[in-house]
Amino acid sequence: MSILTATGLSKHFGAQDIFEDVSLQIAHGERTALVGPNGAGKTTLLQILAGLETESSGQIHCAKGLRIGYLPQEATLVSSGETLWELGQSAFAHLQLQAAELRRLEGAMAAALDPAERDQLLARYGQAQDAFELAGGYTYEHRMRQVLSGLGFAEEDYQRPLTQFSGGQQTRARLANLLLDAPDLLLLDEPTNHLDLDAVEWLENYLQAWNGAIVVTAHDRYFLDKVASKVWDLSHGQLQVYRGNYTAYLQQRTARRERQEREFRRQQAFVAKEVDFIRRNIAGQRTKEAQGRRKRLEQLDQVERVREEKRLNLDLLQTDLRSGDLVLATYDLYVGYEPSAPLFICPDLEIRRGDRVALIGPNGAGKTTFVKTILKEVKPLAGRVRLGSAVEIGYLAQAHAGLNLNQSVLDEVLSASRGTHAGQDLLVGQARNILGRFLFSGDDVFKPVGALSGGERARVALAKLALRGANFLVLDEPTNHLDIPSQEILQAVLGDFPGTILLVSHDRYFIDALATQVWALEDETLHLSKAEAPISAYNAYLADRQARQLADSAEADTRSEERAADRASRRDRPKREQVRNQRALAELEAAIESAESRLAELSAALEAASHAQAVEQLHSLGRDYRATEEDLARLLDRWTAMETI
Repeated sequence: MSILTATGLSKHFGAQDIFEDVSLQIAHGERTALVGPNGAGKTTLLQILAGLETESSGQIHCAKGLRIGYLPQEATLVSSGETLWELGQSAFAHLQLQAAELRRLEGAMAAALDPAERDQLLARYGQAQDAFELAGGYTYEHRMRQVLSGLGFAEEDYQRPLTQFSGGQQTRARLANLLLDAPDLLLLDEPTNHLDLDAVEWLENYLQAWNGAIVVTAHDRYFLDKVASKVWDLSHGQLQVYRGNYTAYLQQRTARRERQEREFRRQQAFVAKEVDFIRRNIAGQRTKEAQGRRKRLEQLDQVERVREEKRLNLDLLQTDLRSGDLVLATYDLYVGYEPSAPLFICPDLEIRRGDRVALIGPNGAGKTTFVKTILKEVKPLAGRVRLGSAVEIGYLAQAHAGLNLNQSVLDEVLSASRGTHAGQDLLVGQARNILGRFLFSGDDVFKPVGALSGGERARVALAKLALRGANFLVLDEPTNHLDIPSQEILQAVLGDFPGTILLVSHDRYFIDALATQVWALEDETLHLSKAEAPISAYNAYLADRQARQLADSAEADTRSEERAADRASRRDRPKREQVRNQRALAELEAAIESAESRLAELSAALEAASHAQAVEQLHSLGRDYRATEEDLARLLDRWTAMETI
């Protein structure tokens, strides 16, 4: 059953057509990926579905009472001192109102003197308590902790004001609030942008179990593979629908385009043949037949040729300089900024010519610091890094930090060509031709780099990298801000690169396709996994990680068994002190058993008093129950202390 239907949607900004005649349906529980090149209108379509943007034409019909939640790419939260925990609680305002009503009824019952009034209040209290429990009133704080920790927030963040959070943290906070609010339709615009790998994996699992419908746009192809069961492809102003996840979509799209291209060529051959017949016979004996064919040709439904988006034309300039077999080695390396607190101690590592190494790990673990240590921008706390002979490095910095924001795009590329190993300086015409391959044309080349979008800056950084003529590429989050078509091109180019690559990335699809080794930073330790056909390096890492988790679990079980065995051995020692302890322990256990029996009796009495609507007896029994609970807690604390002796 559809919860939202749109027909004939169009959107225009002035003379610019964003999309035209888009129709779609969203069914309950459906998980849809919205894909397409940057600028195709994905964000605009999501905003229209969310009711935040008005369509130029068309209609949208929603199910009655449909609740829609929307996450923008950058969510700035307006807050007057509101904390992260308070934002999470706002998703449960209805439960807090119910809790307040329960407290009000408790006070009213205690103050009521009329038995009939107390009976009415008690009945209302029972109904309200059942409704509160059914709505999750006793578990919602646990859900809040689960979601906040899953999205990477630490417990100390819970009481921090939102105004102290960065833009990325505020976007994550907004995502947490949406997940807790649980709308019927969740519209997510690039939800993985500010998440590290652990948080993305957690979000994947959470969305796979989501009861409502989801429409999500993301540049993370692995994430789309895990989450989506349908794909909307928005390109050239049209929306095409595909069944299955992202990988299934790629296969279906390729088959559809090949079929369309064959039909186009077949029709073009038919048209050429008909036109030739008409030309030869329009004035001859077969004029009538030629006229008929011309009329049918005019009424023919034209098959469109497959239209391709303007795509990045990336070609890494190859240097004639071949590096030695050993490209990089580390020895007794300590990575970090504070000698007393290194980020991690690096095992002795080697990168050989032709290796493609992916460095992964949570934010703040030290990945970028490790890269800067290799580049000698950060001094090792201890140990050393050795670069092999004839190694020429090409570095792509995270967030494109290597760009001069005050220079024009053209000047930035011209300056990148000066003094490179690849050869001579570029002329202006040559630089403009190169920029054209990176989708900068006309006056775009004179824009200041600081005025560009994240995706445009990524293309400038790649253009500079292409000019380096390097044989060792060091890439820090190279797919950030690139749309999926550009990611696919970069992936193909790096796959054909004959040199050596070290890349830092959260893009698992990219890593899985390219890496021959995965170096994983976990808990201040660097773990190495290598590809072994037919298993990719990333899948080898996943298997290694699972083995480590199982080993940790087995070790914890062993420690628990050892502690139990140690306690048993102490009990078996024939010492008078131990005998006394055992006697005291037995007496304590008898007291605990007695207290537990008393609690059971009081519980039964409370239930009977509740049925009899005996309010005063309920209060008296409640006091006895709480006192017995406190006695039992003290007895259990003593028992725990004696068990550890």
